[in-house]
Amino acid sequence: MRWKLVPMLVESKAFEDGGIVPLKYSFYGANTLPDFKLSNLPETTQTVAIILHDLDVAAAYNPEDNLHWLAWNIPATVPVTQIEEGKLPEGSVNGRNGRPYMGMGAPNGPRYHHYVFEFYALNAKLDLPITAGRAELLEAMKGKVVAKAAYVGRFRNDTNAVPPRRRRPGSAGGPGGASQPRPAAQ
Repeated sequence: MRWKLVPMLVESKAFEDGGIVPLKYSFYGANTLPDFKLSNLPETTQTVAIILHDLDVAAAYNPEDNLHWLAWNIPATVPVTQIEEGKLPEGSVNGRNGRPYMGMGAPNGPRYHHYVFEFYALNAKLDLPITAGRAELLEAMKGKVVAKAAYVGRFRNDTNAVPPRRRRPGSAGGPGGASQPRPAAQ
């Protein structure tokens, strides 16, 4: 089998690739999805999928790292797709029961965690239930990936910020009075 490498490029105004992620994009801050510009997408690209995970955590005593967020069926425009800060384009699907973006959540301490955004350019729309997780997404993407790129951010909570607490619906908290969920190892 011959490999054809497609040099998809990922850029963000939020932080440089390999750089320090500002608190705003973390679970301790505003939990805002960073903007991303994906360029040099192959002509056959129809949608994009994203997986965000923390390489420095083995969840629940297993070898898998900590999955923070995944989304698919992000509509693509060729050769450049822009994902605006704070929101995905209409038609995008958040996996794991519609769980929205969950930013960096490394605990207070001197050590940086490495958060990887994996971007997959796909030549099809995926037919997955909203309940799908990483394993189901990876399986559904087989034979459809036309380009892939990664973007890494380093984060540590050196501000002693405290994660939001779970609140009952209607109590003061995040947008519309809704509470923000605590990060969970999955």
